Amino acid sequence: MRRASLILGVALVPLGWAFAAAPLGMVGHMAGHMIAVAVAAPFLAYGIAGSRFDPAERWPAVVTPLAMSLVELVVVWLWHLPALRLRVDMQPLALLIEQASFLIAGILLWSAVLGTRIGGATDRRASGVAALLLTSMHMTLLGALIGLAPRPLYAMMAQMSGGHPAIHGLDALEDQQLGGVVMLMVGAASYFIGGLAMLGGLLKTRSATA
Repeated sequence: MRRASLILGVALVPLGWAFAAAPLGMVGHMAGHMIAVAVAAPFLAYGIAGSRFDPAERWPAVVTPLAMSLVELVVVWLWHLPALRLRVDMQPLALLIEQASFLIAGILLWSAVLGTRIGGATDRRASGVAALLLTSMHMTLLGALIGLAPRPLYAMMAQMSGGHPAIHGLDALEDQQLGGVVMLMVGAASYFIGGLAMLGGLLKTRSATA
């Protein structure tokens, strides 16, 4: 099961990169981000859980759920600042760093939430629930801010969306609005569902030991 999860996660990484690097406007770029941080990352984290590659196993005092939730928040919000977004759109190396930071931040958070081999899967479950729900909330907020903005926030994204046939019929603002929806549907939903699943497991464990 873990090997299959790891293989799937590895396969999703280049898919996310392809979406982020393709001239598909804000929709494609946001899809690439969400594939990295909210889809590939949990599969990879589960695949390496308990192994020597597990960051929560190697640095348990640092890789904790709430701390990694804060790291993920900073990474996601920082890369969506219009000034930094413009830099990424102009420099391929910056795009590579951006996409890698999304993936790493996601792996760190999901690894922290899954717990450690020494402490067991339940050693961090309560704080893991809080971390995932907090992440879902800030993803929802950012997606809403992007989707409800009254004007295009990202100059290069506006240019890229204007002439690409894959998103024909969308103007720059509509492309941005749809990008916000992608963040809500994929990013926010992934962490919310993960938080609910962990909460259900925590309640089941406590009822079994009661």
